[in-house]
Amino acid sequence: MQKIQAISAVFTFLLMIFASAAIASEGKKILYIDSYHVGYPWSDGIEQGIRDTVEGKGVELQVYRMDTKRQTSEEHKQKVALEAKELIESFKPDVVIAADDNASKYIIQQYYSDSELPFVFAGVNWDASVYGFPTKNVTGMIEVAPIPQLLEQLSTFANGDRIGFIGPDLLTSRKEAENYKTVFGLDVNAHFAKDFDDWKAGFLKLQENVDKLIIDTDHGVYAEFKDEMQAFVLENTKIPTGSCYDFMAPYSLVVFAKLATEQGEWSAQTALEIINGKSPADIEIARNEQGKLILNGQIAESTGIELPFELIDAAENLVE
Repeated sequence: MQKIQAISAVFTFLLMIFASAAIASEGKKILYIDSYHVGYPWSDGIEQGIRDTVEGKGVELQVYRMDTKRQTSEEHKQKVALEAKELIESFKPDVVIAADDNASKYIIQQYYSDSELPFVFAGVNWDASVYGFPTKNVTGMIEVAPIPQLLEQLSTFANGDRIGFIGPDLLTSRKEAENYKTVFGLDVNAHFAKDFDDWKAGFLKLQENVDKLIIDTDHGVYAEFKDEMQAFVLENTKIPTGSCYDFMAPYSLVVFAKLATEQGEWSAQTALEIINGKSPADIEIARNEQGKLILNGQIAESTGIELPFELIDAAENLVE
């Protein structure tokens, strides 16, 4: 009887904690600033993670999109950063979640570093210290590509160790390739494409000069060429190719994917902790850890690569 009473007391205590946490977040406001736009899969995944986490918590969530993936001029970035600042001042959020580098660079670093308003960043590539983080009011989760895991899978099918990299000619892609060297000690033969035709030319050239090829996200630049891009890689892939983005699975033999939802879920949960009284200064900057394996059976067939059963069994999805 005493044991039952003790268990009941613990259960009641936990219910009281959860109830008090829910009450603490009731009526609070979170502003989510997206560096990009609706329809860009990475951004959509982060937002979904945020919405799933705050649902039912009594929090008012408002979203502002900077659209800096499609509109890349400095003038536009400064304009939308000022608009976001004005929204912060009028909406008066309790916490701001800022996704991807441009939100950190143009909004947090420019206007709110060491301010009283708490910020949680998500999706900052590789190193947040370039923006002066952490500060007393800023914490977050950096985004690191699971390149060692991806290369381990590609090495099963490769005839050598030469590594290629292809992506659009954007700062984010260049930073990605540089960090392969800095973080993992990898030398890569990189091609940064000016447009889709240049991407196709680079893809063909790298096929002849490397043994395995990492395909970066297209960052939405080639969205209008999705069907053509899929047909092109299916016809022209000769070596093992891979990506760290699930939405690049139609173009890659192997994907070991970062999960955008992990960034959203972590940042939203952290925002709720801050709303409930925790200081950003007491929350360590985190690094993404989750991943999923996706295989492209169409590309395997076109290249004559036989996917081992145990690899297929371990995969979350097989593109057929």
